[in-house]
Amino acid sequence: MVALVAGPMPARAHVDDLAARYVQLSLEIGEHEEGYIDAYYGPPAWQAAAKASKRTLPELAREVDFLLAELAEDEAGADTAGDTSGALTHDRIAFLRGQLTAAATRLRMMQGEKLGFEDEAEGLFGVRPVLKPLAAYDPVLADIETLVPGEGPLWQRVDAFNDRFVVPADRLQAVMDAAIAECRRRTLAFIPLPANERFTLEFVTGKSWSGYNWYKGDANSLIQVNTDLPVRLGRAVDLGCHEGYPGHHVYNLLLEERLARARGWVEFTVYPLYSPQSLLAEGSANYGIALAFPGEERAAFEARVLYPLAGLDPKDAGRYLALQEAQQALSGARFTIAAEYLAGRMDRATAVAMTQKYGLVSEKRAGQTVAFAEQYRSYVINYGLGLTMVRDHVERAGPGQAERWKAMERLLSEPRTPADLLD
Repeated sequence: MVALVAGPMPARAHVDDLAARYVQLSLEIGEHEEGYIDAYYGPPAWQAAAKASKRTLPELAREVDFLLAELAEDEAGADTAGDTSGALTHDRIAFLRGQLTAAATRLRMMQGEKLGFEDEAEGLFGVRPVLKPLAAYDPVLADIETLVPGEGPLWQRVDAFNDRFVVPADRLQAVMDAAIAECRRRTLAFIPLPANERFTLEFVTGKSWSGYNWYKGDANSLIQVNTDLPVRLGRAVDLGCHEGYPGHHVYNLLLEERLARARGWVEFTVYPLYSPQSLLAEGSANYGIALAFPGEERAAFEARVLYPLAGLDPKDAGRYLALQEAQQALSGARFTIAAEYLAGRMDRATAVAMTQKYGLVSEKRAGQTVAFAEQYRSYVINYGLGLTMVRDHVERAGPGQAERWKAMERLLSEPRTPADLLD
């Protein structure tokens, strides 16, 4: 973490005021860009005021600069009232600084400034990705060749093999319900959740993503699964953990319960999508899959419960899961393709073709991946890079499940920045 210089303690009231202004500012930015605010459950009057505000983008940018300057003065110390160590207050200030830096970056983009992929990612998400040439992933493709031998392009063989595990549409609800229930059961064994936590599951079409969690506040989420493309069995546990438990649903409700409500920290009533929060959210949601289903437990659960519900033969379940895990080593190729395409150094047809080759998917699935990059740009780093950073951070807590779940709980319920994952 960033070292703080000893000095006079800032009044808690001042930090609270800056936090409130950050929330109101974020809501105003959201009025200029649809989708900027991913979740809000703070005072309705603030949302109404944001809708009525007439401040321009340059005016909002100046407000961001002012708040960052005020925070810089407060970094000399932290108010320890109610917190004997002062650590959480220090982290709170660092969190606000990262969120405001992201807001400044997004406002520059909204006003037409073109940033390089790495600069954009660092400004928005607090991490500078290392982009490897696509050829660096060729050895991974060679390893996967041994899992799916045969004639024709590798992507075609892999895609055809994976399509053997498509869940019939009339069985998808039952499979998803069972997967989410098991993800929840395993999470509850380690993380206490409020009695009123709940979610609604919907199936949708016409999206560039495969799943989404819309957090509504009061421990309530809407989880949507996109069925534009056939849903394969492996996505049930993936989405159940990622969108639900211990992923986005749990992350948001813990921030609301333990920070927004218990401590009165209003900055945790708003979640701007283009911010360092997203690296933490996507990384923890992806790592949560392996945390909830360590070792052979996922394969055993899928074979015992999900395959029968889907009406699928589990004979090749182990090979299917091994292929999914092997493909994770290709995740960085997605960053490189997005960077090249968004910079104009690769046309769309080439981006789709390269996504087919290095993502090992059909042209239609590759097109959806490219469409996601078109819509969300450097946001794509939050999945693979976020997973790696969260995994390394959590597993440094020790080899035991209890130790790792406790580290995960802290990550999901305390003010954190991507820099904290390196400690």
